[in-house]
Amino acid sequence: MPPSSLPTALAAGPVVLDGGLSTELETRGHDVSSALWSARLLRDDPAAVVAAHAAFAAAGAQVATTASYQATVEGFAAAGLDATAALRLVERSVRLARDGAPGSWVAGSVGPYGAMLADGSEYTGAYASSTTVRRLRAFHRPRMEALAAAGVDVLACETVPAAVEAEALVAEAVALGVPIWLSLTTVLDADGLPRTRRGESAADVFALVGGVPEVVAVGVNCTAPSAVVPSLTAAAVGGKPLLAYPNSGEGWDAADRRWTGEGGVDPGAVPAWLAAGARLVGGCCRVGPSAIRAIAESMGHDQPT
Repeated sequence: MPPSSLPTALAAGPVVLDGGLSTELETRGHDVSSALWSARLLRDDPAAVVAAHAAFAAAGAQVATTASYQATVEGFAAAGLDATAALRLVERSVRLARDGAPGSWVAGSVGPYGAMLADGSEYTGAYASSTTVRRLRAFHRPRMEALAAAGVDVLACETVPAAVEAEALVAEAVALGVPIWLSLTTVLDADGLPRTRRGESAADVFALVGGVPEVVAVGVNCTAPSAVVPSLTAAAVGGKPLLAYPNSGEGWDAADRRWTGEGGVDPGAVPAWLAAGARLVGGCCRVGPSAIRAIAESMGHDQPT
């Protein structure tokens, strides 16, 4: 276990996050093309998940994010598992993270409703117009409860594409009394202002959580590296510690289930993220251990021995 709480560590200085778990598993030869992505391996090859966590820890990551982004009761039901079995796998994701990265903080990944749909809608927020805060709270509650009961240090409510889902996640965190970080996935509009994938002002969404003590950090993930600094500026309105873990800058083709375009995270950009207030820094999709090592070095963190 880490020697201090994550909020205490953030008050002392920046913390290195891990990168894309599914990316690392795929690099190691595992099939993550199904609707369950890396969550399939919680059932089929847990040792592979441990090894992926270990690779990020060896690269300097101080936070291990569980393989539960896609692990939901509904998603596992489509794969033939009942709710009890599904939640046992969610709990297992926490043990695997601790096994692979002992001494790290563990963030329980809570992916958006669109991730369960497996149609790319976490990158559009299209479902936001046809659902409600109440429905989204009910969807997220079992996984959030299971992760909290399994002893995570924080819930990573991540890749949130719409204001309604941010509201639901924060409301559920308050009801459960558990710490979360809230991470939107953003794009820049024609004026260079960050917006949710649904098109709402990111600053307006972040402003809603400034006074919520359960929210220990806010920021962005699965956002192009070029949009990080403007997004952090928007996130700063609530006065919370900031986080940034962008993807590689490539785009996700949901129809063909593949990444397109050129990408890469320049570690030379990290000092600007820190200057903008980032205290949790890492990577998301297509960002592997070698990139996390470079990010950690650019943050001035010594590498593990």
